[in-house]
Amino acid sequence: MGIFSRIGDVLKANINDMIDRAEDPEKMVKQIILDLQKDIRTSTEALGKAMASQRIAERQHEQAVRTAANWESKAKAALSAGDTDMAKKALSYKVKADADVDSTAQMLETITNQTETIRDQVEAMKAKLDEAKSRQSMLIARSQMAKTQKKLAQSTGGLDASAALDKFNRMEEKIERQEAEAAAFAEIAGSNSDMKSFEDLENDMKVDAELQRLMAEMNSEQTDNTAEGGVL
Repeated sequence: MGIFSRIGDVLKANINDMIDRAEDPEKMVKQIILDLQKDIRTSTEALGKAMASQRIAERQHEQAVRTAANWESKAKAALSAGDTDMAKKALSYKVKADADVDSTAQMLETITNQTETIRDQVEAMKAKLDEAKSRQSMLIARSQMAKTQKKLAQSTGGLDASAALDKFNRMEEKIERQEAEAAAFAEIAGSNSDMKSFEDLENDMKVDAELQRLMAEMNSEQTDNTAEGGVL
């Protein structure tokens, strides 16, 4: 009967404690179902053996009853024939047969009670298995939900809002520095462009001055040559 007491313990409140201690409650729930199915198969085999013993006890009892009735019939026949000694001998065998009837009756009652007990336990185990199967999907769903909530809680708890905001502010400051640098380079580039314009203007003025100087010199030389030709 150890099988049934063990299964009874598994099916009681400590099943929740087993699930709580399990690394993977989903696997544990499935394993409980498998264990129940295995034990039901084992107990069903035990029930089959008990029923076989019951049938044997029934046949033995029936045989004892027939034997006792047979010896009583022989005793009557002997008395009818006037053979008292033979009647007593037949009755002596009947007394032994009656004792067998009583003993086999007691054995049959004991085995019958045991068989009925095992049958009731098997039926109870099957009912528990059906209940466990119906609750299996719910327990697995609850386990998965608990895992999800735990992950979310860990994620939320590990998030430092102040630190995240500080990082955001530092990133904004960095972008502002980049924008300022870009504006400064643009301004410098514009200044260089203006400086180039001034340099070009100054250079053009120098070129014009040189042109005027060169033209004046050439005119002066031409005037001098003309004057010299007139004198001659």
